[in-house]
Amino acid sequence: MVSARVGTGTALSAVLLSLMAAPAYAAPTTTVAPATAGELPAPDVAGLDGVLRTALSQGAPGAMARIDDNGTVYTVAEGVADRATGRGIATKDRFRAGSVTKSFSAVVLLQLVDEGKLNLDTSVNTYLPGLLPDDRITVRHVLSHRSGLYDYTNDMFAQTVPGFESVRNKVFTYQELVDLSLDKPLNNAPGAAYSYSNTNFVVAGMLIEKLTGHSVRTEYENRIIKPLKMTDTFYVHPGTAIPGRHANGYLTPDEAGAALVDSTEQTVSWAQSAGAMISSTRDLDTFFSSLVRGKLLSAAQLAQMEQWTTVNSTQGYGLGLRRRDLSCGISVYGHTGTVQGYYTYAFTSKDGKRSITALANTSNNGTVLNTLAQTLESAFCGKPTASVAARSTAPVERHEDIAPGIVKD
Repeated sequence: MVSARVGTGTALSAVLLSLMAAPAYAAPTTTVAPATAGELPAPDVAGLDGVLRTALSQGAPGAMARIDDNGTVYTVAEGVADRATGRGIATKDRFRAGSVTKSFSAVVLLQLVDEGKLNLDTSVNTYLPGLLPDDRITVRHVLSHRSGLYDYTNDMFAQTVPGFESVRNKVFTYQELVDLSLDKPLNNAPGAAYSYSNTNFVVAGMLIEKLTGHSVRTEYENRIIKPLKMTDTFYVHPGTAIPGRHANGYLTPDEAGAALVDSTEQTVSWAQSAGAMISSTRDLDTFFSSLVRGKLLSAAQLAQMEQWTTVNSTQGYGLGLRRRDLSCGISVYGHTGTVQGYYTYAFTSKDGKRSITALANTSNNGTVLNTLAQTLESAFCGKPTASVAARSTAPVERHEDIAPGIVKD
């Protein structure tokens, strides 16, 4: 394995020199030469470092990224993991991966389809009688965010910090979370439209536990974490601590200029199977690469996972899996993650040979959210080459995986 590391205190030789000379990153007004069919351009590691530096300038205490490129590893880290001690962030640090958990939940359910224990087009109420208000809501609708179920986090976190503090140490049952959703009518008829909702993957967790007779933790461990030897990945709910060396998370208050809130310790019980996973950049690269290479699902179920519902002009959503279409014509597959104090982008190429996981240890900061998305351009599209606007064409992210109905400036 070849490895290269860049970032504060960790740059290597010529890479360090190029980064020292590089200006702070700004979204470039450039076009990118299309990759040769079947090939990806070399990662733009200096550009990736610039993206992370920009995230710091916009309020993130730290940011990091790891690219696994068919045996070559690139790691970049800027800023701090702990504001109190000043310890620098590093790609070995564990963190809360938020809604990347949804991909884990979907994989478990699709494995159950492979085992003949679940049918995607059967009503959820067949497996969980009386749970949902409409028998037309199928398992497929839930996994593709087309159930119409209202996202209870829109109300829970309408006020960011007070909402978080009210649930930081609380332990919910799945039923309690579903009940919060059902206090509101469906957003749309089942199957009619894509509408991102954490409620869907709370239902997914209930399905996993009902069909297997085990906790979601046990199923994640036995079906994904242990087989892939993901030694940094944990589901500790309702525990509040991140095991081992980790990056602290810092939540941005709604009030401009207010101090960041250390949100590291929490139950994440408000999310559970929708967002409570802890992982690392290495492990998430391993997970998504293994997924698209067919190491977790049959070819038939992977094909089901990659049936895309349109989200916008550059994004699709499958079954617990996101597709993002980049400026160079390459599509990548994975998931984003938001949990208080952490933004994650974890994506891989179609063949799984190149993967990136990027993290900023803040949230409720729409500017950082959009900046972090640019790590995908640097990782998969390489260095920009011409002088025509291209990379700024992606729609601006105005919503997070938490409280997706609330616009983030």
